[in-house]
Amino acid sequence: MTAHMQNKPATPVRIPIEGAVLHGDLRVTPEALGIVIFVHGSGSSRRSPRNRHVAEELNQRGFSTLLLDLLTEDEQRIDDRTMQYRFDIPLLAARSTLAAQWVLAQPGIARLPVGLFGASTGAAAALITAAEMKQKVAAVVSRGGRPDLAEDVLGKVQAPTLLIVGGNDETVLALNRRAMAEMRCVSHLHVVPGATHLFEEPGTLEQVVNAAAEWFSRNFTRQSSRPRQRAVS
Repeated sequence: MTAHMQNKPATPVRIPIEGAVLHGDLRVTPEALGIVIFVHGSGSSRRSPRNRHVAEELNQRGFSTLLLDLLTEDEQRIDDRTMQYRFDIPLLAARSTLAAQWVLAQPGIARLPVGLFGASTGAAAALITAAEMKQKVAAVVSRGGRPDLAEDVLGKVQAPTLLIVGGNDETVLALNRRAMAEMRCVSHLHVVPGATHLFEEPGTLEQVVNAAAEWFSRNFTRQSSRPRQRAVS
């Protein structure tokens, strides 16, 4: 990949919902292995510095990415004051599903394997989307996530799921272990030694990137190798 393509800016996109739009930043890399949709949570947005860093690193490794706001501008203003939406898992999951459906309808990227990268409460939303969309989602990665908040659907998730948790994030680590015990899909818990919830310690976020990239690459390749079903008109 050339330096020019590596530095190509993301394209702003608008995903329509009833009466409003969701704003996103789409970056399509040449000959992409797949596309990763970032599903944030707990008051974050597409401008999350950690998710942006992970997205840029995935771009360098041949993945297209979509960073988006799961809340409309009006909802975000309300949430900034009241925090009423950031823990609304059904709402976040509905928006995550809408974004995945939007990606699958876009020329040029519709045939790419789709992965979901969830953080915090967004991990629960990503897993609900994976459960609803079944084989249309090729892989899920959770970073410091709360998969336990998707407990009603954990057994229905088919997409291979990687749970990345900081070794010093003891409460969330216990919740992830409990959630993984409920899952029936291929799943793996990756513990980053010495990391806390936000992976602020030196080198810990790079371990997240490496683990996520390997997981997406393996499972995107697996999905791409499957024979595609022909559409019936």
